Amino acid sequence: MVFEEFLELNKEKKSFDEFKEEKIKEKPLSENIIESDLKNKATVAELESKILKLELEKKELERENLQLMKENEILRRELDRMRVPPLIVGTVVDKVGERKVIVKSSTGPSFLVNVSHFVNPDDITPGKRVCLNQQTLTVVDVLPENKDYRARAMEVDERPNVKYEDIGGLDKQIQEVREVVELPMKHPELFEKVGIEPPKGILLYGPPGTGKTLLAKAVATETNATFIRVVGSELVKKFIGEGASLVKDIFKLAKEKAPSIIFIDEIDAIAAKRTDALTGGDREVQRTLMQLLAEMDGFDARGDVKIIGATNRLDILDPAILRPGRFDRIIEVPPPDEKGRLEILKIHTRRMNLAKDVNLEEIAKMTEGCVGAELKAICTEAGMNAIRELRDYVTMEDFKKAVEKIMEKKKGKVQEEPSHLSVLYR
Repeated sequence: MVFEEFLELNKEKKSFDEFKEEKIKEKPLSENIIESDLKNKATVAELESKILKLELEKKELERENLQLMKENEILRRELDRMRVPPLIVGTVVDKVGERKVIVKSSTGPSFLVNVSHFVNPDDITPGKRVCLNQQTLTVVDVLPENKDYRARAMEVDERPNVKYEDIGGLDKQIQEVREVVELPMKHPELFEKVGIEPPKGILLYGPPGTGKTLLAKAVATETNATFIRVVGSELVKKFIGEGASLVKDIFKLAKEKAPSIIFIDEIDAIAAKRTDALTGGDREVQRTLMQLLAEMDGFDARGDVKIIGATNRLDILDPAILRPGRFDRIIEVPPPDEKGRLEILKIHTRRMNLAKDVNLEEIAKMTEGCVGAELKAICTEAGMNAIRELRDYVTMEDFKKAVEKIMEKKKGKVQEEPSHLSVLYR
C-alpha cells in the first residue's frame, strides 16, 4: 500500500516537472507575441497617419473643386450675358399709364411699350433715357442722367500755383476781379443788405501776353470754388448740335458743383459777330453761341456760378454777349506802364542770382511797350546768356543783350540764334 502511494506521488512529481519544463519552453513564445504586438501597433499608427494625411488631401481637393465650380458658374453667367442681344437706348416721351410709356428709340421711330416689373415706374419720367429689350421693346432699365465726360474733363482738379502777388502791374484789375468773383462767394450777406444782385461775369480783354489767363489762374488758386476751364475752340464741333450740347453740359456741371467758376479762354472763337453770309460751319458756331447766350442769361437761374471770359479781339465779339447780365464788367488788361514793368521784373527775378550791377529800374525804362510775357522772356533770355558763358549769376550786360534781342523780335527783326553751344560740351 505504501509502495503504491509512493509510485503515485512519483508520477505526480514527474507530471509537475514536465509541466514546469513546458512552461519554461513557452516563455520565449510569449515574448515573441509581445514583440509582434508592438510591431502591429507601430504599423497601425503609421496607417492612421497615412489615413489622416489622405483625409486632409481630400478636404483640400474638395475645397479646390468648390472654388473651380464657383469660377465656372461666374464664367457661365458672363457667357450667358454676352449671348443676350444688345439693348436699344430710347428716350421717354410721355407716360401713358402705370406701366406703359411712349418711347422714342435711338433708331428713330416712337413706340408705345410696357415697363418691366423689375423697374420702378416712379423712376420713369419724360426725358429719361431707358433701355429697351431688342425683341419685345419692353423697358428693362433706366439709365443714369446723361453727363458729358468731356465737360467733366474740363474741371480743374489741381489748382495752378499762381497767386495775386505773382501778378505785377494789374492792381486795379485784380481788385475788380475780386469784387465780382470772390466777394459774392465769401460775403453774400453784403449784397442782400444793400439789395442788389452780385455781378454774374467779367470779360478780360487786352493784347496778348498782358496777363489775362494768369489772372484767371490766380482766381482759381485763391478761391475754394470749383474751377472749370474751357478754350473757345473746344466748343466748336463737327456735328450739328454737339457744341450746343457741350455748352449745356458745362453749365449743368457748374451748377452741380456750385459755387463754381467757368473760365472761357479765347472766347472770340465762338462769340464772333453774326453775319448773313454763312456756311454750314458758321451756322453751327452760331448755334453754339446762341446756347451759350441762353445759358449765361436765360430763363433758368444760374445760381452761384461765375463766368470769366478772356479775349484779345474785343472788336469782333457779338454785341449780345457784351451786354450787362452776361458780362457785367468788361475789364481792360493793358500793357504795363513803367511802374508795372518794374513790378513784373521783380517778380520774375526774385529767384534769380543777380549781380550787383543789375538795375531793374533801368531795364523797366528800356522795355517801353513790352507786356508781361515779353518781360518774362527777357529774364529767361538773360539767364540763358549767363549759362552760355558758364556763369551762375546774371549781369546787367546779360539783360541788355536780352532786351535788345526781344525788342528786335517785337519790331519784326528776328535775330539769328547762336550757331552752336560748343562751350557747354567741351
